[in-house]
Amino acid sequence: MAQSIHFKAALLAVLSVCLLGVVNTAWAGFVFGEPVNLGSRVNRSFVEGTPVLPADGLSIYFDSNRYGGSGDYDVWVSTRETVDDSWSAPVSLPSPVNSSAWDGVPSISPDGLTLFLSSDRPGGLGATDIWVTSRPTRADPWSAPVNLGAPVNSAADEWTQSISADKLELYFTSWRSGGSGGADLWITTRETIEADWTAPVNLGPGVNSSADDINPSISTDGLCLFFFSLRPGGYGTRDIWMTTRRSRDDDWQTPVNVGPPINSASMDQGAFYWHPGRLLFFCSSRPGGYGSLDLMQAPVTPIVDFNGDGLVGGADVRTLADRWGTGDMLCDIGPMPWGDGAIDVHDLRIMAEHLGAHPDDPTLIGHWPFDETEGVVAHDHAGDKDGELIGDPLWSPEDGMIDGALVLDGVDDHVVTPRPLSPGAGPFSVLAWVKGGAAGQVIASQVDGANWLMIDAVTGALMTELAPPMTRTPIPPLVSEAIVGDDRWRRVSLVWDGSSRALYVDDALVAEDVQTSIVDCYGALHIGCSSDKSPGSFFSGSIDDVRIYRRAVRP
Repeated sequence: MAQSIHFKAALLAVLSVCLLGVVNTAWAGFVFGEPVNLGSRVNRSFVEGTPVLPADGLSIYFDSNRYGGSGDYDVWVSTRETVDDSWSAPVSLPSPVNSSAWDGVPSISPDGLTLFLSSDRPGGLGATDIWVTSRPTRADPWSAPVNLGAPVNSAADEWTQSISADKLELYFTSWRSGGSGGADLWITTRETIEADWTAPVNLGPGVNSSADDINPSISTDGLCLFFFSLRPGGYGTRDIWMTTRRSRDDDWQTPVNVGPPINSASMDQGAFYWHPGRLLFFCSSRPGGYGSLDLMQAPVTPIVDFNGDGLVGGADVRTLADRWGTGDMLCDIGPMPWGDGAIDVHDLRIMAEHLGAHPDDPTLIGHWPFDETEGVVAHDHAGDKDGELIGDPLWSPEDGMIDGALVLDGVDDHVVTPRPLSPGAGPFSVLAWVKGGAAGQVIASQVDGANWLMIDAVTGALMTELAPPMTRTPIPPLVSEAIVGDDRWRRVSLVWDGSSRALYVDDALVAEDVQTSIVDCYGALHIGCSSDKSPGSFFSGSIDDVRIYRRAVRP
């Protein structure tokens, strides 16, 4: 209770001193949770694809070739009474929406009153065209679909469309000339809902590739565009990618692969982000489904534990307060998980939802609390990388910085865990509490690799030897001026964000330099000695709560 009051007081303090301001910058971090299949009531032994939802989340539209429709592929809908209820058995939209032709890839407006679809029914300009149907209220039937006509549709194929929340932007896929590859992403706009659509514009080589780029899906804030692509750099035959922009007037950034667990070795496509529920809906052919393509959903969670201590607390509130009115990507967590370019009340509201929580952070790939009281195993609370105690380290159940700690003798004591990661594969952070230690001793290292965190043999300051791959001019270690080999608990960390490596002591930046690459390594992790277990490198003192994140943690 006292801790909760402290959090609320911190929030009130932030509110009392914050001044609004907007500075555009890069996007905050967020994570996709583990996908869940929508189940056998929605998915069957057929193809179910391209899920979309109106804002209230009480219906989900998708296309399928299951039996019971009007043609080969039809648009289907499943409903539910509340967002906590299960989905009903899907029904095919009746004629005139579906026809005896191919009808699919729905896109519905947030109000649920306008539905765009792709169809090869008669009356189009190309093999497949974009059509639109509407209804006055949710209780009314859909009108007969109308072909968007030229200049949106052409003699080429146009399909997989997505309408913006204000209905003034329509993104779609086309094979028409003037693109970067076979299938490209295009956009057409209009001034008002009653106005005509303008000539489509290719999203350009910054977004499109020489491969097929298909099925755009624009977020309700208009700042994030999901699509699937056959471009290189994926995990399977089709992968979901995303691109963001700072405002509706800015250019789209270079697309990034959303990665696992959304993408897999199978086909993953048709992404749609439903903001009210903070869920990403998509379809996948991964094993364990009911048909050749199943509808899935996965939670999307902003990273609110800024300092990586496993708790959303006062330190994180202070971090947000310090950056109020800026566009610092670390704290730009709302209203959408990719942020909006400004640290303001939207971000504060997101943080308030998580205060006091121990977040389930998928980027935490290794966590050794060292809270055991006996035995030779240091359990990994983030995964399956349990460590083996070598030598004769001592458990200290009551003398750690956070509960217990592990005491090492500086002679041969250390911990070995399975390989946690390859540093060069992407941004990562390693953090630990330490007390004691001496010049030349190592806190964490990787076998056949570098010493990640250690104490400089000359100055006694925190340093790292982790550097880019070998070049003609070797990159020197990064050495701070922060002395750590004393009898006080110190929180030390190494962070590589993809462009720079940084050292922190007690959550304060003590050294940083520009490094756009880091050497790969695939060896085991050593806690408490150097990578080669050289004499003099064994740590003499206590180590507690070692954490490794697959992201840049900024204390």
